[in-house]
Amino acid sequence: MAAEEDALRQEGKRQEWDANGTRLARDEMEAGVPCRGCGQPIIDGLGDWPPLMKLTEQEKREYDAAQADFAARHRDCRGHRWSMSGSRALHCGYCCPPPPLSERQLERLSTLLRASRPDPAELRTWRLTLTCDHVIDVQQHKSHGQWTTNVRHCPTCDQTRGVVTAELQNP
Repeated sequence: MAAEEDALRQEGKRQEWDANGTRLARDEMEAGVPCRGCGQPIIDGLGDWPPLMKLTEQEKREYDAAQADFAARHRDCRGHRWSMSGSRALHCGYCCPPPPLSERQLERLSTLLRASRPDPAELRTWRLTLTCDHVIDVQQHKSHGQWTTNVRHCPTCDQTRGVVTAELQNP
């Protein structure tokens, strides 16, 4: 139930981003428009942090201050942190929508996804019982010895639901 609750919380936040226009377009991000989730720059121009073991005393103080500032601003978010390469600004995985992909990144992903069609012989069918009591059949690569997610979209309810049981159908 906790996994379902958290998935629904995240889903609600994504819907909020879309409804409020919180997501940035790539050209806005590159033009320096700040994150609409937290107001911090996406690309601050400060460069990446050096490895922690190689921080100078001054950099260590700056790093600790940035970490403390982030923790104070996102105390109850329960989200991960993200940042852009070449930038020190930290963003919250709950409050801040992810940055838009570049055309180059989209092309690369498209190529990878086209090339990665699974061989049906490599897939196993799992019968999942969800918290709504609906039962669905889904597939997963045979290398997984058990079902690997706590939640799944229920096509009958059209909502994310928790997985109560998972039974392998074709061992």
